[in-house]
Amino acid sequence: MSRDKAGSGAKPLSGKPPWSAPVALHDVPETGRHVALVADTNTRAAVAASIGLRELPRLEASFDVTRHGREGLRVVGRVSATVGQTCVVTLEPIENEIEEEVDLTFVPAAPVEASNDGGARSKVAAEDVPEPLVGGVVDLGVVASEFLTLGIDAYPRKPGAEFTAPAAADDTPKPFAALAALKKERSGS
Repeated sequence: MSRDKAGSGAKPLSGKPPWSAPVALHDVPETGRHVALVADTNTRAAVAASIGLRELPRLEASFDVTRHGREGLRVVGRVSATVGQTCVVTLEPIENEIEEEVDLTFVPAAPVEASNDGGARSKVAAEDVPEPLVGGVVDLGVVASEFLTLGIDAYPRKPGAEFTAPAAADDTPKPFAALAALKKERSGS
């Protein structure tokens, strides 16, 4: 999923996906296919652990999968979840609701041709590049997990919680006091 959210605070998904719901191109009729997913307790625990959530009491996704040309798929839908996080101000447990819209196009990977400088160059322009359709399969569990990750608030706050910096006392040593004293000593000589 090409959408990026800098500083999301969530760990990226890696290795074996904690939620897998593959849909093959040949299983999608010309009229399309609706897929509703509800993660069970074990799956929610695995997804929560993989992206660094305190808990994940609810995770659901609803997708309409349609053909895109002869060899591609389009996935449109929504990911909904209740995520358990920790307030960055009070450090108390809180829950947040996530609602993420999904609209992706998957096509077979573009052929790569050799360039004159010995590197590789794709025949597809960098703009609006669809997602790669690997082996003719889209894993909707992975799509849902990644969009869940994108929707997580990196700095969740309990309603009304505000950070207040502690007041510094006047007798607190200043970080540059020694340098100021040295400068004063040298200028006085």
